[in-house]
Amino acid sequence: MAQGTGSINSDYKDWEWSANAGERARLLQSPSVETVPKCGESQGNGLGATSALGAVFIVVNAALGAGLLNFPAAFSMAGGVAAGIVLQMCMLIFIIGGLVILAYCSQASNERTYQEVVWAVCGKVPGVLCEVAIAVYTFGTCIAFLIIIGDQEDKIIAALVTEPEETGSSRWYTDRKFTISITAFLLILPLSIPKEIGFQKYASSLSVIGTWYVTAVIIIKYIWPDKELMPVEIPTSPSTWTAVFNAMPTICFGFQCHVSSVPVFNSMKQPEVKTWGAVVTAAMVIALFVYTGTGVCGFLTFGASVEQDVLLSYPSNDIPVALARAFIILCVLTSYPILHFCGRAVLEGLWLRYTGVTVEEDVVRERRRRLLQTISWFLLTLLLALFIPDIGKVISVIGGLAACFIFVFPGLCLIQAKLSEIQETRAISWWAQVSYGVFMVTLGAFIFGQTTANAIFVDLTA
Repeated sequence: MAQGTGSINSDYKDWEWSANAGERARLLQSPSVETVPKCGESQGNGLGATSALGAVFIVVNAALGAGLLNFPAAFSMAGGVAAGIVLQMCMLIFIIGGLVILAYCSQASNERTYQEVVWAVCGKVPGVLCEVAIAVYTFGTCIAFLIIIGDQEDKIIAALVTEPEETGSSRWYTDRKFTISITAFLLILPLSIPKEIGFQKYASSLSVIGTWYVTAVIIIKYIWPDKELMPVEIPTSPSTWTAVFNAMPTICFGFQCHVSSVPVFNSMKQPEVKTWGAVVTAAMVIALFVYTGTGVCGFLTFGASVEQDVLLSYPSNDIPVALARAFIILCVLTSYPILHFCGRAVLEGLWLRYTGVTVEEDVVRERRRRLLQTISWFLLTLLLALFIPDIGKVISVIGGLAACFIFVFPGLCLIQAKLSEIQETRAISWWAQVSYGVFMVTLGAFIFGQTTANAIFVDLTA
């Protein structure tokens, strides 16, 4: 995309809220990227120390996660292997396009985080909506993480504790609500309270190892299946033409790495849009292979009977799968505090903008507010996780928000960025990029509306 001669509106003096307070809040810095100065603050040509190859792995790391557990069920909803792969490939074009647009707008607006780019390019209202969406998305993802912990612990406990079938009851310490609660209070809450999260880089490495291992286990189990793992039915086409759209939330949730992509771009040694395009293309292709391998092999192993969390479909006493469950639990235990940190930072920024108070002036109140916000966030997510045992219902809601981060906000940024350019005549490329932005916004709004309506009227009311 060619840089226009005009500049994007980044005059924060016109905002009603305090911009300095918001900027100092250090909103949603990528857990995998060290903080780097803005373009105008750097004295050298290189803004960061991340190579192109390093950026590829960081983006892959941001994209891959526990969402892969839902991909076999997504292939089942889409109507089979062919439909699932075609849907992924079509969406991948716009997923990569959104990442490139964000880098282009970050460079043009001189901002370093996703929501700051939206604020600078699109203005106050879209900026606030973006921050609220990030807070809701991270909140919902934390709920999904707790549900995943409960799912995996149920299977691990079932393998360790054998109950006589005639008793008809289980021991109190094997109850799902107790195991989730005790794990959350002992491990997650203490990790969520600190102001800074120093173990982020270790959590990232652990997440990569865990997701690759889970994918390998699922593929191996398909190639050399156990005798008892026989699929009931393998759909080859969607039941209705609208059924394929039910797989979109999972795909959006799985590939959503856009919120953390802007800091990654600005951490590169040479943050150029062309180089970034190659980086994100390579990263998304790697993620595509992982998700496709998991989705295809998991779906073909169990067919239409596959669980929303594919690991639940395997027997409890399967040792390699049990190890995969342990990996997933460890990944989620370390990922929850990071997601909470991101959501808390956004809420903190919104509060500081609203009150007009800087971070330096609000140190004492920040500690009290952080404790109150952390405990409230933790208890609400835990309560909802205890009474919403199906991860598919949560993903169906937050998957729609993921579509906003992938399609709607990047599309709005592209439209506004091109409209702000001062040109005597509009070239064909200018119209093509504006049209592309409009299409992205339309597509994202459709996915968000369809998945949200489906979640409300089908999943949540079931």
